[in-house]
Amino acid sequence: MVIRPASRLLRVSIASQYQLSVPVARRFSSTKENKAKNRIYDSVRRPDDFQSYLLLSTSARKPLITFWTASYCNTCRTIGPLLNQLIESGVGEAEGGVSFCEIEYDSQDIMDSGFGMRYMITAMPTLLSFDRGEAMTQTKLMDPAKMRDTEFMKEWIRTEARRQGGGSGGSGFGGGGGLFGGLFRNSK
Repeated sequence: MVIRPASRLLRVSIASQYQLSVPVARRFSSTKENKAKNRIYDSVRRPDDFQSYLLLSTSARKPLITFWTASYCNTCRTIGPLLNQLIESGVGEAEGGVSFCEIEYDSQDIMDSGFGMRYMITAMPTLLSFDRGEAMTQTKLMDPAKMRDTEFMKEWIRTEARRQGGGSGGSGFGGGGGLFGGLFRNSK
């Protein structure tokens, strides 16, 4: 623990003719306050990489926003840098922060594993958020016109960041009642 001298002095009278000034020590924490920061991961080309990122974001209680893209998608090439710029600039940090990664849908390992089918990816580009390891299919975004709208995307990212491990809006497998009927849900 660090002791910092106080800015005030404690004045103590020992006798009527002597005055003594004694500094008062205050204790404080030297630990910096944790401010939420957005995190951008490398592009995903293998399902194992995605699982690692998903576990990292889940343990940090941050939603993982995935941008499903393909090399043949011209629209993806214009929207990808916009998303990176928004997340790097700190959109969503005030709400708790987000993690972000691009998933290269046409990568050989991703295609062979049927990874996109598991999350019902039917169009390029697609934005899909994961919270507590669950796909938030109710907020899945596949409309390129909305993805190009900067103000809409800022609000979408902020909405996803507000989840902070709280779930809701899931695929029905665990977003509501879940397998155990909500027995293990966080009570706030």
